[in-house]
Parts: sequence; structure tokens; C-alpha cells
Amino acid sequence: MTVDLHHLDEGPRDAPPLVLSGSLGSTLEMWRPQVAALTERFRVIRVDHRGHGGSAVPPGPYRIADLAGDVLALLDRLGLDRVAWCGLSLGGMVGMHLASEAPERISRLTLCCTTAHFPDPTPWEERIAAVSSGGTGPLAQGVVARWFTPGWAAAHADVVAEAEAMVAGTPDDGYLACCQAIEAWDHRDRLGAISAPTLVIAGSGDLATPVEPHARTLAEGIPGARLEVLDAAHLASVEAADEVTALIAEISTP
Repeated sequence: MTVDLHHLDEGPRDAPPLVLSGSLGSTLEMWRPQVAALTERFRVIRVDHRGHGGSAVPPGPYRIADLAGDVLALLDRLGLDRVAWCGLSLGGMVGMHLASEAPERISRLTLCCTTAHFPDPTPWEERIAAVSSGGTGPLAQGVVARWFTPGWAAAHADVVAEAEAMVAGTPDDGYLACCQAIEAWDHRDRLGAISAPTLVIAGSGDLATPVEPHARTLAEGIPGARLEVLDAAHLASVEAADEVTALIAEISTP
């Protein structure tokens, strides 16, 4: 059963549609740095994954296919046959699934700080255990410490505090079930089926999904994909906001 995703639909109704989908532990507010510029050129739909933000929290575990099914149901409700997609981390995984399994729905694809697979499941097993026993709150500071490079974080304490509150505010059950989806995620053998023009954005300081092997695997596995490496950590859309916004606009323009 699909979830009626909480979303914001902004920008001109007749502009090309662009969906922004965020990371584990985020809400659609993580895309605030992109909204003003992108809504000048696109109809921008920001979404909360199931288990996050204003979306419902069905019983877990989830799979990436479940999250992708939620998106397809939303696009149908909005009357959108085909959209450009930009997903960061978990949102990128959803975008990969859509682009390979429902290619007629994705016109252009931006994959930011994400992966087709985590070879070592141990960190996810440990995080699942931690959330199961103590919830998301105690994890927030450690999670966000990997979202930004140390120097940037030190200079933007207010942004870091907002990010920590966003993670801590994620429903425990939703966060846990999405961790289980990521733990089981392996899309490497389907990358070649992605036909949409694809941009892979990576952060040189990203400890969660480093350029090697994660971004490189995507760039080499998706036909014709282009790789851009920015001076940022995992939440490059915030730390390198202007560069990421420009790249999204470039690849998403029909």
C-alpha cells in the first residue's frame, strides 16, 4: 500500500516539473537553499519520504521500491507523467529505482551524494540497533557531524543545529524502517537500465558516500552519466548550495 506523501508544489504550473527528494533523517525543508532559484524556472515538488516529516509512518521494514511506489502514486495524483528528479542520499536511491524500473516517468536525473549499494552492512546493522533501543534523538549529533565538513560546520552553527533538530524530530519507526531499506539496497545490476540523462554530484569530503567507490560506480555504471565533485561533505546541497543549484538547473532543463 502506498503512502500519500507530504509535499510542497511550488513554481509556475506550466514550467518543467522537478522533484527534490532528500536524505535519511531529513524533511523537505533541507531543500530551502534551492527553492528560490529553481522555482523561477521549474515547477518544484519537494517531498517527505514515508516515515519522515509530514508523511505517514506505516509499519516497517520498508524497501526502496516502497518509497518509489509512493512517488509514482503522488505523480499520478498531480497529473505528472514525466518529471526531472534530483535526489540526495536516500532520495538518490529512490531516483535510481524510478529511472530504471519506471523510465517513462523520469526525464532527467540528478544523483547527489548517494550510492547503488553499501558493501559493508555493519554500520547499518549498528544504526538499526541504536535506533531500536534509543530512538533517533541520541544519533542526531553524530549523523549531522558527517553531513558537513568540520570547517564549514564551525562557521555555520545555526545550520548544524537546525539539521540536528531535523534528524532528532524524525519518527523513530520511520527512520528505522528506512535504515532497513538502505541496508538491503543493491541496485548495481540495474544501473545500465537507466536511460535518462544523468548527473552524479559527489562531495570530496563526504564520509557517508565517498567518491570512491560510490559516486564512481554510479558514473561508470549509468550510460552517459557525468560526474561532478564539489568541495563539500554529504549534504552538498546545503554546504555547496549555489553550485548544486546551478548543476540541478542545468541537467534538469529540457
